[in-house]
Amino acid sequence: MSSLDRLAQERTDLSAADLERLHALVGAWGLVADLALSDLVLWLPTWNAGGWIAAALVRPATAPTALPEDVVGSFVPRGRRMELDRAATGAMLRNRIGDGAPTGVEVVPVHDAERLVALVARHPVTRTGGRLEEVYLSTAALLLGMIADGAFPAAHYDASVEGAPPRVGDGLLKLTTAGVVEFASPNAVSAFRRLGLAPALEGTELSRVATRLWHRPGPVDETLALVSGGRVSGDAEIENDSAAVSLRSVPLSRQGAPAGAIVLVRDITDLRRRERALISKDATLREVHHRVKNNLQTVGALLRLQSRRVKADEAREALAEAGRRVSAIAAVHDILAQEPGNAVDFDEVLDRLIHLARDLAPAHAADGAMPEIIRSGSVGSVPTDLASPLAMAVSEIMQNAVEHASARHISVRPARWEDALLVHVVDDGRGIEATVTPGLGMQIVRMLVEEDLRGRVTVEPRESGGTSVELSVPLTDAR
Repeated sequence: MSSLDRLAQERTDLSAADLERLHALVGAWGLVADLALSDLVLWLPTWNAGGWIAAALVRPATAPTALPEDVVGSFVPRGRRMELDRAATGAMLRNRIGDGAPTGVEVVPVHDAERLVALVARHPVTRTGGRLEEVYLSTAALLLGMIADGAFPAAHYDASVEGAPPRVGDGLLKLTTAGVVEFASPNAVSAFRRLGLAPALEGTELSRVATRLWHRPGPVDETLALVSGGRVSGDAEIENDSAAVSLRSVPLSRQGAPAGAIVLVRDITDLRRRERALISKDATLREVHHRVKNNLQTVGALLRLQSRRVKADEAREALAEAGRRVSAIAAVHDILAQEPGNAVDFDEVLDRLIHLARDLAPAHAADGAMPEIIRSGSVGSVPTDLASPLAMAVSEIMQNAVEHASARHISVRPARWEDALLVHVVDDGRGIEATVTPGLGMQIVRMLVEEDLRGRVTVEPRESGGTSVELSVPLTDAR
């Protein structure tokens, strides 16, 4: 629970709709703080009308802070801060935003249809400014007025974007109501220079400049023209062979009438370059896993082919088992070839191992029936470095039940228990006395689970006949 939710729940009688509106405001007011060169504090009226509780604070990225100490959670009784009390008394102050209060703090009321919901207090920083600061402050005054009028943030305004939210310092364009650039900050000019724009940006119609710089294949995105023209609130990108730039438009209004727009500009060339590198790396990993899978399948097929040619039963069985083990590892790489990463869907791995065990299982001599192997339960994704050894261990246990115990029914039950992964394999074969021997298969299972994965192997006979084998592997210590 955020501090805003907690304080509102404990100290106010605000409704869920009021809180939703305040969350939207807090999500967007970093833009206002940057433009106003000020700290902003959200004050909520307490349930008994006894005073105000500070529920949120944002500091500007464009100026020093005026509030070095965090005020969130502090209470101010009525009569202690006159600028807060005055802002809550009526609508007169709403039309005088920018006049300032005796303490230098400006306060903007936030209303719903019937009552006061909150106050936004602006704590400015004294700073000698030029044209850039003048544009910042005049734009901030418009946005503060829009907050008081309930016009900012817009209902569909989304403060979060991929990577990091745009800030005023990345670049700012101010547009007239006709979409003409009347001010461009130095960073915004630099971003458009990287896109290849040679003429001056101020005095141009931004939507035409943006569509002209668009060099992607296919038609120009209609959103780009609307956003760059300041006609809608939203996000768009301009990308060509030279650079990539993101745009975020915020239309402005004054007492309900259009007053132009601001467009935040962010150079995302390096971000897009890193994304392309990751995509290339992802494709390379897919290809590597695909080739490893193909090579392992080829090795497994050659081992099985060789096992049919040798005459000694022991050598034939050893080659066949080696081929099956190679195929079990190939099953993991086959899945990673489709979805490379640090985790793999182990349920899908088990399903492929079960299918492989069915294909390689000998038919029962009496009725020619193939053994039934069923998975019940699910564990989802597991770390890749755990999946390969665990898959081979489960494959060994299933093969042991099919070939040596002549089991007709085998149940594979994966599950998660707290911080451990469990795989329970139960069969109806000849039982532990005949099947569990210090053979190579069980040696491999214990080595993989107990030594490599630091887990535990439990082998027990079933009262109704058959064997129960449980593998328990800690997810935190798997390596």
